[in-house]
Amino acid sequence: MIAKMAQNEDHMEDIDGDSYQQVKQTLKDRSKKMAQTKEMLSKQAVQTKEILSKQAVKIAKQAEEHERFINKVTHLLGVLGFGGFCFILGARPQDIPYVYCFFYVTFVPLRWIYYRFKKWHYYLLDFCYYANTIFIVDLLLYPKNEKLFMICFSFAEGPLAWAIIVWRCSLVFSSFDKIVSVLIHLIPGLVFFTIRWWNEATFEAMHPEGTSRRASWPYVEDKSYLWTWLFLVPLVAYTLWQILYFLIVNVLRRQRFLRDPEVMTSYRELSKRAQKTNNVWWKLSGLLGDQNRLFMYILFQGIFTVLTMALAVPIFLSYRLHVVFQLLKVSAAVWNGGSFLLEVMPRQVIQKEKKKTEIRPLQDDQNHHPSVPADENGGDINSSEPLQS
Repeated sequence: MIAKMAQNEDHMEDIDGDSYQQVKQTLKDRSKKMAQTKEMLSKQAVQTKEILSKQAVKIAKQAEEHERFINKVTHLLGVLGFGGFCFILGARPQDIPYVYCFFYVTFVPLRWIYYRFKKWHYYLLDFCYYANTIFIVDLLLYPKNEKLFMICFSFAEGPLAWAIIVWRCSLVFSSFDKIVSVLIHLIPGLVFFTIRWWNEATFEAMHPEGTSRRASWPYVEDKSYLWTWLFLVPLVAYTLWQILYFLIVNVLRRQRFLRDPEVMTSYRELSKRAQKTNNVWWKLSGLLGDQNRLFMYILFQGIFTVLTMALAVPIFLSYRLHVVFQLLKVSAAVWNGGSFLLEVMPRQVIQKEKKKTEIRPLQDDQNHHPSVPADENGGDINSSEPLQS
């Protein structure tokens, strides 16, 4: 009996030993499978990351090729369009006002759509668009109104024309936005130049009563009349625009700008650039303190407008001076465009390539260490070293 019980105990020990070995072996098998699965998932993650990285590079290259193609098409159309405009200017100057009207009513709405998407649509409240709208009214509805013509002439050959020189508008045929910006400031002056000196139909329509031939135009030789309609009245119209602009941007839409700093206006853009470079305009605008920078901006813009409108009077009276001024405007726009192509664009390309070279080492480091998590800036969160820019 005792021997049998001892035999049963030995048998139970053997069973327990076998069960333990089986459980141990099962755990080893499972651990091995888990390790293999983890290794397989890690390899798949690396492969997926490599595939996504290659696809991202491919998409970026396709985007660059698409952008280059669009720039080439824009350059082609810009050169042909500008050349066609110059041909019409010489062959049929009387049609230049209609070409300008077609350009404005076609491209300005397209620009509003594009600017609305970029949150730049408040740029269309600037004085240049206000003046161009008055030009359209004059040319289409009141083409024989001499006083309105003189107001438009003061706007076109005053603030708009000098803005090309002062604010460095660039004639870059590969940039649709830059072409439109230049033409909005340049074409009105050419339009009123042709009406002022070349358009015989306008002279015939404006013949004074009781005279058979035109002695001079405008027919009123009184200088006070010229200064009234070339300087004082345009200055009143400018002041009206400035008041409306201030009410819309700084009163009615003030909360909109405070909520969204990405919404841009001319003042915001100029202040941003001036502060970044700490140039003379930023220093001058801060003479009365940061809280009065907007007032100083309005003051400087008013002084610029007064001076340029005053210069429009001698330009109106002299054909030779007016021709020289046209050449000056076109030359300034072309010169600024050359400076942009030869100086600004190479710097932009270098900065773009520099950013690419900074991103690639981070991507390579993540590919070699896929198990190390990375923060949203691309640096290891377990690393004690700061991220190098």
